[in-house]
Amino acid sequence: PDSRVQVTVAARTRTGGPGARSTVVLRRASVPPETVYAFSSGSVVILRITSFSADTAQEMSQYLDQATQDQKLTGLIFDLRGNRGGVLQQAVTTAALVMDNGVTAITRGRYPTANRVWAVQGGDMTRGVPIVILVDGRTASAAEILAAALSDHRRAVVVGSATLGKGLVQTFAQMPDGGELFVTWSRVLAPLGWPLQGLGVMPQVCTSRGEAAVTDQLQSLADGQPVNRDAVAAARAARFPLPVSRILDIRKACPAAVGTDGDLDVARTILDNPAEYKTLQGVIPDPSVLSGTAE
Repeated sequence: PDSRVQVTVAARTRTGGPGARSTVVLRRASVPPETVYAFSSGSVVILRITSFSADTAQEMSQYLDQATQDQKLTGLIFDLRGNRGGVLQQAVTTAALVMDNGVTAITRGRYPTANRVWAVQGGDMTRGVPIVILVDGRTASAAEILAAALSDHRRAVVVGSATLGKGLVQTFAQMPDGGELFVTWSRVLAPLGWPLQGLGVMPQVCTSRGEAAVTDQLQSLADGQPVNRDAVAAARAARFPLPVSRILDIRKACPAAVGTDGDLDVARTILDNPAEYKTLQGVIPDPSVLSGTAE
């Protein structure tokens, strides 16, 4: 980056013969990869986030600004399937775009500076537009932090399977020989105090148990009955340290799996039915207890 290269451009005449030559100097620059892709589906906008890089929150802000200009917008879908994470701060900032205020994550470690409460203040730029977040067994790290934060605050409904469960923050030091030493710095807790590491995010609607199970859940929702409540409650009640046996017991309620096109259909169904969306929000424990979760 910032280096320069000299390029000679040779033009051709109308008859195809050699023309004038000109020399230009170009400056090389780093082009950040695009991490957010937007699609419209009727009155719903789908935002697929592939990872969290240094510019992801800015990309999300631009797309959300465009989406909210449409007076017919009825819902948003954040597709985090296959998102392996990235920059924690970008996940927190992305959450801030659709939250008025509150804790988004808590980090805990042995060193005092590793202990931190990540909170946001500002304003929901969507003014409360319903959000469904799609996750699967490959959703990890910063992506899990975003899903957990919006779910715990009842700001979004999560659909899919149990996520990967990568809830550790790592830092690195440069070694004299040019190598890098990575050190696990802290563990991440969701706003309601449960650990992401190993456990992952338990969705409010599980799509990994087959089409018949999905159909049963949607029918229950249509009848006004919450679904997957016991598994979600068990996950939110979990506290560090958590035995592996307990983690496996909770996660088996919605096994990790690769997402399918059917997940989008479920998300649209929920957004098309405000009563069902509200029922699923109620599956999450009352967010008013959030003030007491920062251990």
